[in-house]
Amino acid sequence: MTSPDLRTLPKAELHLHIEGTLEPELAFTLAARNGVTLPFADVDDLRRRYDFEDLQSFLDLYYACMVVLRTEQDFTDLAVAYLERAATDGVRHVEMFFDPQVHAANGVPVDVVIDGLRAGLDVGRERFRITGGLIVCIVRDHPVASAEALLDEIAPRAHELLGIGLDSAEVGYPPSLFEGVFRRAAELGLRRVAHAGEEAPAAYVWEALRLLDVERVDHGIRSVDDPELLAHLAEHRVALTVCPLSNVRLRAVPELSAHPLRELVDAGVVVTINSDDPSYFGGYIGDNYAAAASLGFDTAELAHLAANSIEASFADAGRKADLVAEIRAWAASA
Repeated sequence: MTSPDLRTLPKAELHLHIEGTLEPELAFTLAARNGVTLPFADVDDLRRRYDFEDLQSFLDLYYACMVVLRTEQDFTDLAVAYLERAATDGVRHVEMFFDPQVHAANGVPVDVVIDGLRAGLDVGRERFRITGGLIVCIVRDHPVASAEALLDEIAPRAHELLGIGLDSAEVGYPPSLFEGVFRRAAELGLRRVAHAGEEAPAAYVWEALRLLDVERVDHGIRSVDDPELLAHLAEHRVALTVCPLSNVRLRAVPELSAHPLRELVDAGVVVTINSDDPSYFGGYIGDNYAAAASLGFDTAELAHLAANSIEASFADAGRKADLVAEIRAWAASA
């Protein structure tokens, strides 16, 4: 019996850094457009740098490439390139992270970033039938005052954003630092997510839940080290946005076979599959579903993971119902 094509399985992507979809070819195209000189000889030289020792070694390269993003059109082109690829992987809804503090350091105002990405999402909705929105991320290894200033900047446009997140170098920058920022974000009506428990311990996940009042935890794989936390996540249906290939590439796990995905699912946690920074980590969301399949997840389980991604999304109830129906139809015909 032929295995079903997992790229046709309808799904949502909830852990996707749009800057992490910048393919080397587009990076050099934008560099030429904007008169930016990249510190790499060519596309092949850049791609050879993708052997990361840890999260920080990735971030160093990630930020070096982000300097090519200068104009509204650049951000639109970046988003459309991702959405076109995502459509071939069965993505129907995406909640897209972006890092305005890094762009601001490059002289790019947050309004330019938001306008460009929103225009890209409009194209995605019209051309690829992909719904979604933007989650503004706080770069946790920047000063808290910088996060506060960003919140002041985006406050007038909060109604145009889905939520707020917390990303970048995790160890040494616990969620507790940003308790006040997230409280203010909630008052602005922003949904709340945070990276926790990727490289740092399960205690960071507890902080994100208790102090930031997050509705989803990004990564969260270290939750397996704390049975009480696993039980809490399962009981309260707090979703984890897990990125298997990213975890391997950044050495959060030594190899795919050692990934705790099965343990998380067996504990009853609402697990979703995502690609994180797919240009850098060797696979888009379809590749991450294939990775889950290689770990022994069968068709029904993979469809359940896709349904989890819809349940955990911030889409409206009608859109969720339609997408769950699509997944059920896919599973029935698989």
